[in-house]
Amino acid sequence: MDRVFNFSSGPSMLPIAVLEKAKSELTNYRNSGMSVMEIPKDSPHFDRIITSLEKSVRKLLEIPKNYKVLFLQGGATQQYAAIPLNLLSERKCADYIISGQRSRNAYLEAKKYGDIVIAASSGGAGPVYNTIPETTKANFRPDADYVYMCYTNATCGTKFNYVPDTGNIPLVADMTGFLFSEPIDVSKFGVIFASAEANFGIAGLTLVIVRDDLIGRVNPLTPSMLNYKLLADNRSMYNTPPIYNIYMMKLMVDWMLSIGGLDELKRRNEHKASILYDELDRSLYYTTPVDNKCRSMMVVRFFTGDRELDEKFLAEAEKRGLYNLRAEKNIGGMRAAIYNSMPIEGIEALKQLMKDFADDNPRFGDLEG
Repeated sequence: MDRVFNFSSGPSMLPIAVLEKAKSELTNYRNSGMSVMEIPKDSPHFDRIITSLEKSVRKLLEIPKNYKVLFLQGGATQQYAAIPLNLLSERKCADYIISGQRSRNAYLEAKKYGDIVIAASSGGAGPVYNTIPETTKANFRPDADYVYMCYTNATCGTKFNYVPDTGNIPLVADMTGFLFSEPIDVSKFGVIFASAEANFGIAGLTLVIVRDDLIGRVNPLTPSMLNYKLLADNRSMYNTPPIYNIYMMKLMVDWMLSIGGLDELKRRNEHKASILYDELDRSLYYTTPVDNKCRSMMVVRFFTGDRELDEKFLAEAEKRGLYNLRAEKNIGGMRAAIYNSMPIEGIEALKQLMKDFADDNPRFGDLEG
C-alpha cells in the first residue's frame, strides 16, 4: 500500500523528508557504527544531538534565557502530577480552567496534592466543551500558586483565542497539539509542556519549558523522575532518556527551521484549516459544533447528523487513503487532525471527499449554500 493521509490526533504523520533522513541513519548514525537507538546517553554523539536540539528549540520558540528546556518521558499525562508536585508551595492551592477532558483529568490528578479548585469551565456549555471559558483576573484566587489551562482541546476541536490574564500568578499551559504550530510568547507562561507526537516528533517524549524561579520548591515526596530541579541539573539525563525520540524531535525541528520556522508553519496551518472550515461553512450537509471564535487550527471536527452516514463517510475515506478520521465514541462523527506534517494534498483530498459524499448521498430537505 502507498502511504496514506493520516488524520490521527496522535501519533500524527511525519514529513517524508524526516522519515527518509531517519531511514538513512537508522543502522549507522554519522559513521558511528551504531544505530541512534544504540548510542549511549553519555556519548559525544548523543551530546551533540541533545545540545543542538535545545539550541534549535530555543531559537524556534524564542525562549528567554531564564527558562529551562527539558526533554522528558511519560507523555503529557505524567505532567498532570508533576505540575502540582513541583509548583505547589506550603499554601498548596491552584486554580484550573477546564476546557475539555484533558484539563479535567489534570484537575482530578492535582486534587490529590492540594487545594485545587475550578476557576472557570466550559463543561456546562451546550454542547459540552465546544467553546472556551472566558476568564478575567477576578476568576483566580490571589494566593494561588499557579493557574492551569489546556491550550487546545483535541477531542472537540477548540483552542484558546486569548491568553488568560493571571496577573503575577504563574500560568501553566498544556500545549499538546498546538506547540510549534505558530509563534507564541513564552514569557507569558510559567510552564509550557506538550507531547511530541502531534506536531514535533513521535510518541514517548514530552517537552517541558519551565521558568527558573519555579524550580526548587518541589514536594519532598516527589519521585525523582518528576523532579524538575533534578532533571534540569542533569540536562534531562538523570537516567537514560528516550534517545531515539529526542533524535526524531531534532529531525522535526530541523525540518521546521528549513521551511521557514513558525511564521511559515502558521501560514501553512491557517491555509489548511481555512480550506476545511470554508467548505463546512459553505455546505449545509455537515455540521461543525465548535464555537466560531475558538476553532482549532489543528483539529477540525464535523459530522453529518446521521450515524449511518457518518459510518459510510468513514468507510469511503479509507477507500481514498484518508485514515483515522473517526472521532471518539462519546462525541461521534469525524475529527481531522491536520498537524504540521499534514500536506496540503491531504487537505484537498478531504475537501473533495466531503463535496463528493454530499453529492452522492443526498438527504431529503438538504440545500446547498
